[in-house]
Amino acid sequence: MSPEAVVLLMCAVFAALLFTGYPVAFVLGGTGMLIAVLGSVLGAFGIEIGVNVNYLGLVLNRIWGVMSDTGLVSVPLFIFMGYVLERSGVAESLMAALRRALSRAPGGLAIAVTLIGVILAASTGVVGASLILLSTLALRPMLAAGYRPELATGTIGASGCLGILIPPSIMLIVMAEQMVLPVGDLFMGAVLPGLLLGALYAGYILVRAWVRPQDAPRSAVPEDAAQPAWRLALYLARALVPPVALIVAVLGSIFLGIATPAEAAGVGALGAAVLAALNGRLSLAALREVSESTARTTGFVFAIFLGATCFSVVLVGVRGDQVIGAALGGVSGEAGMLVLFMLFVIFLLGFFLEWIEITLIVMPLMRPVVVALGIDPVWFTILVAIVLQTAFISPPVGAALFYVKALAPPGVTLVQIYRGTIPFMALQLVGAAIVFAWPWLATWLPKLAYAPAK
Repeated sequence: MSPEAVVLLMCAVFAALLFTGYPVAFVLGGTGMLIAVLGSVLGAFGIEIGVNVNYLGLVLNRIWGVMSDTGLVSVPLFIFMGYVLERSGVAESLMAALRRALSRAPGGLAIAVTLIGVILAASTGVVGASLILLSTLALRPMLAAGYRPELATGTIGASGCLGILIPPSIMLIVMAEQMVLPVGDLFMGAVLPGLLLGALYAGYILVRAWVRPQDAPRSAVPEDAAQPAWRLALYLARALVPPVALIVAVLGSIFLGIATPAEAAGVGALGAAVLAALNGRLSLAALREVSESTARTTGFVFAIFLGATCFSVVLVGVRGDQVIGAALGGVSGEAGMLVLFMLFVIFLLGFFLEWIEITLIVMPLMRPVVVALGIDPVWFTILVAIVLQTAFISPPVGAALFYVKALAPPGVTLVQIYRGTIPFMALQLVGAAIVFAWPWLATWLPKLAYAPAK
């Protein structure tokens, strides 16, 4: 069989098994192992890639290498930090403070949700925790205040998913592993694009509230005119200082080179536990639940990680990277057009697969093309991360849609949630276009970190 035929066979087997309903991790690993057995034991392919290629040995060696990477220690620690912060009471304080501060702004409650989404993203890195918190805290109050369901659910879904991009993002840690990049570089590169998306969301809400005030009534946010400005500022500062201090401790230590991502994750986990304890939310029962949730989520991430590793190693072993590289090279000789084509492919895959499958399968295949064309890998990876925001809120399988639906009142339909995400998907693509046109948004901070001191 030719390498092209083997690649088609692997993709066909993966697609067929995916529709059986089996967990994706098992489908990926099972497909890889099936092809590995056919190639190693039966010699079915007859591809000249060296002398007696042992695909099973390649898989085991690669899995051992992945699991020996100490940088991945940060994944369970950041997940633990996210789940602890979910229970710490920080988000509730932020919501109350921002509702008062934005009481006179059009769409103030929705803008408050967006700002909290940015802060939670920079505090947790766990999208599920942010979505649950925002849905629990804001969805029913927004609907009770007269917000249009599409705007309310779209705002919560998009804002809750900012954690996929804004550091400390679990996805960026996985991407750094696949693209052979320092995690700190991707963290720094994602700061400005992440804030850009948050600003686009807030700007859209503000404009929509001005144009269609019935979608976001001003009366949705309680007025407190009798409260002096200094007291409001103090109240807001009291709510903002704890999470901002935690963000500075975690990200600042990474950006300044004081700590590795794994060490900073440990600091973040401890800091989140301290905040929860100070708020009286860290009981033994809560700690047990948080630990169990962390173990489940970590197991889910690493199961897919290992399954995708098995799949991608075998795919590369049968020259799949060369096949895909040649196919991409035939699209266009111009690097910019090729980047756009790869982003378009990732955007389409986001309608059917989650970010982790796309990251673990597709990005290792695209990396050689990126390197060969001299494309800045940090810029390309951040662009992919922005586009993958759409995977969380795109119908029919976007994870955020079902988080919001599970916590929504009975009157909110899935169709309304679908409609609500469309404007925010468009804004995510606008954000990707801006970063594509001005690459310095993703590369300025990483380059600044390596600039020699004058």
